[in-house]
Amino acid sequence: MNFIEELRWRGMIHDIMPGTEEYLLNEMGTAYVGIDPTADSLHIGHLVGVMMLKHFQRCGHKPLALVGGATGMIGDPSGRSQERNLMDEKVLRHNQECIKNQLRKFLDFDSDSPYKAEMVNNYDWMKDYTFLNFIRDIGKHITINYMMAKDSVKKRIEGEVGLGLSFTEFTYQLVQGYDFLYLYQTKNCCLQMGGSDQWGNITTGTELIRRIEGGEAFALTCPLITKADGGKFGKTESGNVWLDPEKTSPYQFYQFWLNTSDVDAEKYIKIFTLFSRDEVEEMISRHSEAPHLRLLQKELARDLTIRVHSESDFNLAVEASEILFGKGTTETLKSLDEKTLLSVFEGVPTCQISLSELESEIPILEFLADKTNIFSSRGEARRMIKDGGVLINKEKANDQMMINTGYLLNKRYVLVQKGKKNYFLVIAG
Repeated sequence: MNFIEELRWRGMIHDIMPGTEEYLLNEMGTAYVGIDPTADSLHIGHLVGVMMLKHFQRCGHKPLALVGGATGMIGDPSGRSQERNLMDEKVLRHNQECIKNQLRKFLDFDSDSPYKAEMVNNYDWMKDYTFLNFIRDIGKHITINYMMAKDSVKKRIEGEVGLGLSFTEFTYQLVQGYDFLYLYQTKNCCLQMGGSDQWGNITTGTELIRRIEGGEAFALTCPLITKADGGKFGKTESGNVWLDPEKTSPYQFYQFWLNTSDVDAEKYIKIFTLFSRDEVEEMISRHSEAPHLRLLQKELARDLTIRVHSESDFNLAVEASEILFGKGTTETLKSLDEKTLLSVFEGVPTCQISLSELESEIPILEFLADKTNIFSSRGEARRMIKDGGVLINKEKANDQMMINTGYLLNKRYVLVQKGKKNYFLVIAG
């Protein structure tokens, strides 16, 4: 497979240095993508770079995932208006291990293949590099004029009054450039890839390699992913969409992809999955014939939820989704963990009830009208129960039911459905 051609049809190339395609067609290449280790989980914004490495490996080349332990202590000025908080080594090492475990779901780190993936951490080669040696060995090769010309530097210097750019962040491109030089010298790495905002930092590395080693290295960037409505990709009202199930539940993860627009789904199915060109074109064609069936969104959500989490997590997410549309069962409801349950019913009205009252049982009419005010009166509750319009935990209610602790989901919740679409979550405490 031609790696560049693979990225090209998927819409994953923004800038590419001349000679890159020829280099990769002539030999097994080695390339790296830098990953910010400021959290102990990747979020879906990282997935574009991860997928570039995945396609690189599939095309018979060797991928390197560089965790920026050293650069993470500085903070990249690209696309930022202010500096980040700095981290210590213990936190960085923890984050590195968590990230590697997530990358294993995409990249082969463990086989005997010549193109098995490796993870490297620039802290390992920067921690003992003295300041004087660095500015003597590296700094003298790059002029201030060259560094000032970078967009990431110009935007910060010419930006809002009072923010500016510290010397620490100004030197970031030198440190990242040295990473490329180091990997060129030690791993025969001739290609660095990243988002389009990294072009300036990456080309500083190619320039260092040229000036110090007299060698040739290459750069490739992908477009920054945007949403059709102008919103930021990977962000929801609650923040980033994380790969860690503790930070973003598999249900929420599934829902993110399922709820993408048609325009975005057509773009994302190319970028974030491994479906072939023929398969993608067939899906797009089928989707256009019946957009209401949301074929692209369903394929996207299925593929990524299984890859990042598991098939059982995907199945549970589908079942949980169906609960809101009246297809879920009591068994499905009982199988949901607390986080997923709250995710499914986020935003529905809630009411509190004493746990001790449930321990002694409450007649259903009293429960619905007096204790929770879901109904304005017992008479109204009785009439709707008689018409089959009240469900307790997805089971049709009858007016003889006694609500007790046996109805509690996750030992704390009772789900009441009033009519087809009105849900109430009763919380016992």
